[in-house]
Amino acid sequence: MGVKRSASPRGSGPSAAQRRYLERGLREPGGKLPLFDRSGREIDPRTVRSCIERGWAAPWFDNPIKPDWLICKLTPAGIAALTPGVPDTSDAV
Repeated sequence: MGVKRSASPRGSGPSAAQRRYLERGLREPGGKLPLFDRSGREIDPRTVRSCIERGWAAPWFDNPIKPDWLICKLTPAGIAALTPGVPDTSDAV
């Protein structure tokens, strides 16, 4: 029996795992997203990459000590995905 994944197709809202990850950025300065969950486990890199691919998160900076860590921040599109009714103004001129 396989593991059922809660995939979020492009154009739909975040999955439960993506939402948990992204919501943490709403309360952090600059929208910094966590490297670890509330239990101290590393956030699954697939969750982080899928949020980047959908434009909900963006790499913030490279960590020279841990180059394999994806240090990201919440984007305007990520805020819009979490808060219905808030327009994504990331492409606004």
